[in-house]
Amino acid sequence: MSHLALKLGSCLKITNKLVNWLIRSLIINPTFLKFLLVGVLNTFIGLGLMFLLKNGLKWPYWIATLTGNTSGAAVSFLLNRVFTFNSKIPIKEGAVRFTAVILICYLLSFSVSRSFSGLIEGRQEFISSDNLAIIIGAGIYTITNYFGQKLFVFQKCF
Repeated sequence: MSHLALKLGSCLKITNKLVNWLIRSLIINPTFLKFLLVGVLNTFIGLGLMFLLKNGLKWPYWIATLTGNTSGAAVSFLLNRVFTFNSKIPIKEGAVRFTAVILICYLLSFSVSRSFSGLIEGRQEFISSDNLAIIIGAGIYTITNYFGQKLFVFQKCF
C-alpha cells in the first residue's frame, strides 16, 4: 500500500509542476493573451462555420470540421504573424510551416476528442457526441497550435 502512496505522491508533484508551468507559460504570458484574442476572432469564423455546416447543412463531421478549421486557420496565420508574434518570417516559408502545424494539431485534436466523446456517448443527453467532440477538440487544438506556432512557425531560426 505504501508503494502505491509513493507513486501517487510522485504523480501529484509532477502534475503540480506541470500546472504551475502551464500557468506561467500560458495564462500570464502576453503573447499567449494576444494569441487568444486572435483565437476569439478565428473561432467565430472557424467554429461557427463548423457548427453551421454540421448542424445547419448536415455536412459530415470530418468535412465540416476541416472546412471550418481551414477558414479560421487563414485568419489565424495572417493575424498571428503580424499581431501576436511580430514575425519577419517570409510568408511562403511561414505558410508551409503553418500548414504542417495546423494539420498535425487538427488531426491530433479532433481525433482524440472524437475518441473521448465516443467513450461517454449515451451517458449524457444534452449534447451530441459530435458536438462534444468539436468543443473538446477546439480546446486541445488551441493549446497545441499555440506551441506549434510559437516554437516552429514564426521563429526565424531553430
